[in-house]
Amino acid sequence: QVQLVESGGGSVQAGGSLRLSCAVSGGAYFGGCLTWFRQAPGKEREGVASIQTGGSGTTYYAESVKGRFTISADDGNGRATLFLQMDSLKPEDTAMYYCATGYFGVCEYMPAQRHRYWGQGTQVTVSS
Repeated sequence: QVQLVESGGGSVQAGGSLRLSCAVSGGAYFGGCLTWFRQAPGKEREGVASIQTGGSGTTYYAESVKGRFTISADDGNGRATLFLQMDSLKPEDTAMYYCATGYFGVCEYMPAQRHRYWGQGTQVTVSS
């Protein structure tokens, strides 16, 4: 069983920065994708950024966050910490942010329904 616990959300003014963290334990993520999703009220959950574990470490981003957000991960011994550095934040970035894993397909696609394990979410609010 994989467990994910997010932290680092909060409130910030537009143009500011936040860094989200996600502690991953259980080991069953290795070789798959570690992905950040977000969901704003009344909107569908969307993939924000994903990183391939167990090899290339290739990263992928939604167009809306390219150049502003950076995903990274430290992993080993069955545990990992996933990060999302968010810079130049905009009000439209306001959402609940979730980390997820358990998907072993093409990370670039970030399909929410195929990620098996999810954290509880952390709120990010950006004011104008």
